Amino acid sequence: MDDEDALDAYSRTVAGVAERVLPSVASLTVATDRGRGAGSASVITADRHLLTSAHVVAGARHVEAAFLDGTTVDAVVVGADPLSDLAVLRASDDVPQPVELGDAAGLRVGQLVIALGNPLGLAGSVTAGIVSALGRSLPTASGRVVDEVVQTDAALNPGNSGGVLADGRGRMVGVNTALAGIGVGLAVPVNATTRGIVDALMTRGRVRRAWLGIAGTQVALIPELAARLQSRTGLQVAEVSPGSPAAEAGLRRGDVVVSLDGNRVVTATTVQRLMVEGAIDRRIEITVWRNGALVDVLAYPRELVTP
Repeated sequence: MDDEDALDAYSRTVAGVAERVLPSVASLTVATDRGRGAGSASVITADRHLLTSAHVVAGARHVEAAFLDGTTVDAVVVGADPLSDLAVLRASDDVPQPVELGDAAGLRVGQLVIALGNPLGLAGSVTAGIVSALGRSLPTASGRVVDEVVQTDAALNPGNSGGVLADGRGRMVGVNTALAGIGVGLAVPVNATTRGIVDALMTRGRVRRAWLGIAGTQVALIPELAARLQSRTGLQVAEVSPGSPAAEAGLRRGDVVVSLDGNRVVTATTVQRLMVEGAIDRRIEITVWRNGALVDVLAYPRELVTP
């Protein structure tokens, strides 16, 4: 295959994805008490649900979705989850067919991806690139992070947030965000975790999470302990919130958490990932390294209450 043939194959792939996916991508106009904003969204169900970024519709009083075929509909926010930066809308009238959802768990570094959305108010825009990295973390306005974020070199600009990151077969594998700034493309992955979040937003309008009440930093374990646990690091507790489940369980500043509910703990995001709905009010065994010994404590995480 010569260079011209390779370029044609690349172009055919990108053009094919654009033709397949763009009709299902909406340009959002969002009215808030602070003024007007813009973003992107995609149709994800046949009963008029759209998926976008939570920060795009934060404080929305009115949302309008416009599609390339000229369809313009009002939409209401069914549910928003700032902790994952995802939100679900429901259109007031018929919308184009939904995009096909893929699974970001199958992505590989170097794989072709295509970003579709409404950057800088330019509806129906398409950029292409590769998966630059996997497993990135995206800080959100809530102070928590979104795990397993996809990094791409496909150009993303303000207005792209909420749009589609698609693979070469036109399957949605991420929700684009421009929060990271121009020059860095990030997307919240479409995977088993985010599908659960989206389902919760559609059915209940919110996502329930557990709260333990600790903050900490990753530290290296002493060689003997690392060999015993087959893990080089743990989470050293830097702060225990007063009155929290962690405080009630007897966790202390300086403890090094190495296991939570049978799962190895190496970072704060590991704890965050385990604090799911199923952990609420359930007895959780936590193993910590304290004063030269492994100590087990029992905690009962409570539901996280967000402002």
